[in-house]
Amino acid sequence: MTDSSLLRRITDPASRADPYPLYEELRRTPVLHEEEGGAYAVSRYHDILALLHDPRISSDDRRLTDRGDDELSEPEGTVLPPSFIRLDPPEHDRLRRIANSAFGPPHRPHRIDGMRDELAGIVGELLDDLASDAAGGGEIDLVDAFAYPFPVTVICRLLGVPREDEPRFRGWVDVIVAGLDPETRHDPAAPAHRAAQQARVQLGMYLSGLVEERSRRPREDMLSDLAAGRGPDGSMSTMEVLSTAVLLLIAGHETTVNLIANGMLTLLRHPEHLERLREDAAYAVPVVEELLRYEPPVQLLPSRTCITDIEVHGVTIPEGARIWLMLAAGNRDPERFADPDRFDPDRSDNEHLGFGSGVHICFGAPLARLEAQIALTELARRLDGPRLLQDPPPYRPSPVLRGPRHLPLGVDGVRDRQDG
Repeated sequence: MTDSSLLRRITDPASRADPYPLYEELRRTPVLHEEEGGAYAVSRYHDILALLHDPRISSDDRRLTDRGDDELSEPEGTVLPPSFIRLDPPEHDRLRRIANSAFGPPHRPHRIDGMRDELAGIVGELLDDLASDAAGGGEIDLVDAFAYPFPVTVICRLLGVPREDEPRFRGWVDVIVAGLDPETRHDPAAPAHRAAQQARVQLGMYLSGLVEERSRRPREDMLSDLAAGRGPDGSMSTMEVLSTAVLLLIAGHETTVNLIANGMLTLLRHPEHLERLREDAAYAVPVVEELLRYEPPVQLLPSRTCITDIEVHGVTIPEGARIWLMLAAGNRDPERFADPDRFDPDRSDNEHLGFGSGVHICFGAPLARLEAQIALTELARRLDGPRLLQDPPPYRPSPVLRGPRHLPLGVDGVRDRQDG
């Protein structure tokens, strides 16, 4: 078995249910280089953390030396500009500050924490619906019935996107996520690559109508704030508003779906922790942090480029080369975490890579944490006798955003809100 085949095994959908033995194998070669022109995979915690803070590492695909000459070879298409997560400072910093002024401090300091009661209300309604479906015992798909609709509802309300339009944009989002596959992401001729770019443009066109309407009639939502563009950094261009809105709509729910589904799957595999959470809602905080280490929804970052030669563990990564930062492998690095394959929410030192680090640390981390804490607490409190009906469950194919496509559970019932 050659080294280059190891990354193909990691990205193979057949490995999605348990990629961690492959990550363990990968860590034996701290910097693994594929065939000529291929990516350099970095898999140890301290190396990944250092590179996430290294200004010689670019997030801008335009710095790649092998982008190809196709008219669609720009990383996110020719109609919408790259979102700020695909840019470097200072452009990244300006756009992120403007977006953050609509999302949180200092301009909207209570926007996320002020949603706590609203989030609990959405969770309560979804579990009430499950109660009727599972009356007297039955089967539920936790992804379709809960883990997906909860964060989608939240991000739609936050942005100001009509929730009833979800069937319309879900197809575009699925195609865009499929295009994140690192095997095809930088191949402009790959069908998944082209389809993702086209879907991104279609989603942007849909959002353009909402942004235009908010420009005329602002509301208390993020699209209105982005369209208004008031703040010390000025305003975004119309195209920058659209690329940011596309990013926030997708990132605002995709990773949280996986965090909740992976979380419930892990808790059902470790019932002592599920029972403890049922008895102690405060336990949700360390549970979610450990989940972000143990089963991170974002497994790897395949979109980094060297802007100069860099040496890592004696290996020279040349200027213009692609780097894959294997976050999930770093999260289980035994040189950083004791007994890393054990799910242990009581870890005293848990500075995981679940949200990345550096200037590109996850923009929506405060919201994702709060959503997962509320969701898992209420699932533990209200589901009566939950049990896995399929283990492992079927997984989504993406090696980047990893989570169950479905999570079939058997339940004896769903407790009333006041009885949970």
